[in-house]
Amino acid sequence: MKILIELVAVSLVIASCSSPIPANAQTTWQVGNTTLTQTDLVTGINLPWEIQWGPDDYIWSTLRTGQVLRIDPLTGNYVSVLNISNLVPSNGSSEPGLLGMAMHPDWATTPKVFLVYNYMQGNSVRERLVAYDWDGTALVNAQNLIDNIPGGFIHDGSRLAISPDGKIMMTTGDTGSSANSQNLSSINGKVLRVNLDGSIPSDNPDPESYVWSFGHRNSQGLCYGPTGILYSSEHGQNNSDEFNIVEENRNYGWPSVEGACNTPSEITFCENNNVREPLLEWSPCVAVNGIVYYNHPAIPEWQNSILMGVMGGLSGTGSDRDRVSVLHLSEDGMSITSEDKYFTSLNQRFRDVCVNPYDGSVYVALNGSGYPGSGPNKILKFSNEAFVSVEMPATKGQLFNVYPNPAKDSMNIDAASSLVGSKLEIYSLAGKKVKEVVLKTTKESIDLSDLSSGQYWMIATSNAGTVTRSFVKE
Repeated sequence: MKILIELVAVSLVIASCSSPIPANAQTTWQVGNTTLTQTDLVTGINLPWEIQWGPDDYIWSTLRTGQVLRIDPLTGNYVSVLNISNLVPSNGSSEPGLLGMAMHPDWATTPKVFLVYNYMQGNSVRERLVAYDWDGTALVNAQNLIDNIPGGFIHDGSRLAISPDGKIMMTTGDTGSSANSQNLSSINGKVLRVNLDGSIPSDNPDPESYVWSFGHRNSQGLCYGPTGILYSSEHGQNNSDEFNIVEENRNYGWPSVEGACNTPSEITFCENNNVREPLLEWSPCVAVNGIVYYNHPAIPEWQNSILMGVMGGLSGTGSDRDRVSVLHLSEDGMSITSEDKYFTSLNQRFRDVCVNPYDGSVYVALNGSGYPGSGPNKILKFSNEAFVSVEMPATKGQLFNVYPNPAKDSMNIDAASSLVGSKLEIYSLAGKKVKEVVLKTTKESIDLSDLSSGQYWMIATSNAGTVTRSFVKE
């Protein structure tokens, strides 16, 4: 009871460190006594939606446009291991596309990747949950686990998580039809629980239904905490974005309830329908998104917290908009004690977050500064370089270093031999290609005297993958 009373009284604390500190051409951020160094891991990809640290020690990312990338976390070298861009609606430029992802819990013996994507059936948007086999170089042998889920051009969900008992947990949106959420005959506006082979678990609330919880609007964040608690973030309409604990057979209220049960009609509905209220809500909506549990000693200030990507939504500018929210959990994980807000001055839509289990670095997927996504989209890394980490596996990607950065009239490049003969393309932040050269040796000096001062990024591709780097021309 004391914990519940304290939950009502909790105040949200906004961190004072929402401005970067420049240091030797790198951007650093102060988190209490911890200094985080910001690095552009990948630049120029199109709408990264999910990022996960894989069991193979690579970062895996879905692009809403229909690709899955496998990224070396040390070099940023990436390879496309699946391309279904011919299937997703609108080339992924609106809300439907290739969305959530999860890995099989017994990866060593069963290397499978679970994906959710939208497709067209006539004039209708549909959605499917699919399992792919990983053959070491590509995702192959698609197996449809749940097909023909109603979709829409808005509110398709969909995040995936693997439960401690080895089930697929999957969020579905209400597709813009709010009546779906309370209709137990519909699997829209729900959290689903699915066996790894796509069948319905016999111990679901209804053994003939995938539905685990209902009354959801559009949950686009899903993760487990250390004690097996399942958390979700959920988009509200104009008010009441939510952060929830997802419980079996619980009703989350939509559309009769938005956020807490705090109006006469909502209170009546909640009392009659076993409604689970959110731990937190944000009004007006801030567009809450991907979430991950953090408990690494590299950033002690963030231990026992949920890191949540926030995309800005309807809440104005500055610290109330796009950010990573750090939601500090109580010891039992059943409440939030405070919220800190970081990286607010980047003016970027934070779509998802993942964590390096070796050195505690945090990676974020950015969808640009405007809806539904403006380039150049990036994956950024924030690391405590003073932390002595557990040794990571040796780098597996192509060497590609650029210096000095910022540069004046020239820039040096150290490249892997695999990149010799490749085109090096340089782009402005507006997406215009401003220069192209061919890498003739592993060590090059690139003339930049013809470029105006400003920010740029470069890209080079070989059979071993693609590398990108951002730089500043003074």
